[in-house]
Amino acid sequence: MTTAAQRSDPPAAVRDAARPPVVVTRPEPGIAVLRLDRPEARNALSMAMLEALGAAVGALGRDDAVSAIVLSADGPAFCAGHDLKELTAHRADADGGRAFYAATMSLCADVMQAIVACPKPVIAAVHATATAAGCQLVASCDLAVAADSAKFCTPGVNIGLFCSTPMVALSRNVPRKRAMEMLLLGELIGAREAADYGLVNRAVAADEVMEEALSMARRIAQKSPLTVSIGKEAFYRQIEEPLGDAYAYAADVMVENMMAEDAKEGIGAFIDKRKPAWKGC
Repeated sequence: MTTAAQRSDPPAAVRDAARPPVVVTRPEPGIAVLRLDRPEARNALSMAMLEALGAAVGALGRDDAVSAIVLSADGPAFCAGHDLKELTAHRADADGGRAFYAATMSLCADVMQAIVACPKPVIAAVHATATAAGCQLVASCDLAVAADSAKFCTPGVNIGLFCSTPMVALSRNVPRKRAMEMLLLGELIGAREAADYGLVNRAVAADEVMEEALSMARRIAQKSPLTVSIGKEAFYRQIEEPLGDAYAYAADVMVENMMAEDAKEGIGAFIDKRKPAWKGC
């Protein structure tokens, strides 16, 4: 994790309002790191943050030079969820904030779905606490690595605002009763517990989070990009279908995949005991 001292940022009080809330870097070939950068606001998902995050995911998803995306964050929290100060300010609107709240929730849902629909795997590197929509963000990623000191929570029930939209991603990642426990109690759980639940893949030492996430990304980047894209799309589609429909759909996907040049090359390389040369088609 990059610290404020390493970046020589200005203090939060004089922070440049025009500074982008999301920063994209490319540390090595095939890998993009997307960093939430509102540390002074605990990376709360303001409208500007959501717009920037959605735009970045969309752009990286279309970039042929990118094989995997690591989603990280800077500051004392990974993501504190929706920006409650921004939401509260709109209670002064003529409609009491209804239109702004509807726009915020709709945009957030679009961003979460964009992560799932992105043809490139997205790996969350969670260095610290992720709460509410921040927990939703982790659950929306394809893979997640967390610091063993990180915490997770859907605490809306504690402040009179049930985590209904975070519930969508959470309930698709963890067993039903575990999800209800998190939603109804609104209590923090540790990274090891989150790994047991299935919310994250691995809990590691804090100084190993980014390297572990990058290691996953590197291994994905060695695969056929076409095959990875086909597989990710098929995974999320079949999991929502009845068993018979899922098998019928998956069989069709495998037939089409078998016709691809990368499948021909990969199978041939396996038979010939050589490294495949992916063509991406």
